Amino acid sequence: MTRTKRTDRPAGQLVSFLPDSYLDRTSRPIYALVYLLGFLLFYEIGTFMIHPETLTQSLAQPQMRVVAFVWVQNLLEFIGFGPRMTWIIAPFVVIVILLALQITSQTKWQVRVSDFIPMTAECILLAVPLIVLSIMLNRTGSPPAAILALQNAVDPIAQRILLVDIVTGIGAGIYEELIFRLVLICLLMMVFQDVFGMQKNNAIFFSVVISAVLFSAHHHFFFADGRFFKGDPFTVGKFVFRTLAGVYFAVLYAVRGFGITAGTHAFYNILAAFLRVLAFSAGPD
Repeated sequence: MTRTKRTDRPAGQLVSFLPDSYLDRTSRPIYALVYLLGFLLFYEIGTFMIHPETLTQSLAQPQMRVVAFVWVQNLLEFIGFGPRMTWIIAPFVVIVILLALQITSQTKWQVRVSDFIPMTAECILLAVPLIVLSIMLNRTGSPPAAILALQNAVDPIAQRILLVDIVTGIGAGIYEELIFRLVLICLLMMVFQDVFGMQKNNAIFFSVVISAVLFSAHHHFFFADGRFFKGDPFTVGKFVFRTLAGVYFAVLYAVRGFGITAGTHAFYNILAAFLRVLAFSAGPD
């Protein structure tokens, strides 16, 4: 009689850690699910509070929307859900996928809430290299930060923009990682290995590079709601930064799993939003 071998790491991860250590526990899909529930809820409520019309007009306010989230909505609409229902169902897509990964990983289901504080600290620390790289590649001349910070502190428009950036940044952190790392890299790996018979290392390399380039490109040009849109104006610095960020997130996903990767992406966007208020030119998500 054959017995199913218990895996020592979640699917998609390339690194195993000491069993039941902090790194092992927080790499599990169940940790990603529980940790990101608050982020999902904040994005849903925050977007509705900022602009209720987005419930029925997916791209009416492009600067307030997360394209990857709209793609999930479009898929749900194609299946047969109405626009309002897609807002409710979209987070469950993330939940169902992570539950499926948890089941197939055969790892423990226990979650220690005390791990969430060091997870948050880890995500913030992992976001710092991206902040530094973003400033190096995208920084432009601007008035002294202290002066603009003083102006923005009492500017209600700037405060609203900051709130919008935080809300959309959290949504981007989850749904872009869902689309470009968890789903796209998996699909590309299947194509390269199963269809083209490529060796695993080569398949990983090409999957990561292609997903990173597409991740960067979708910030500038994208297709949603049956139409093509122009996003952020294209510059070489922004495109290179986002491509490198895509590679960084892919490596992070392979080592630390979806929860830490999505959290790092979200906290990078939050930090970048605050830096923009302080007149630095940190690149968008």
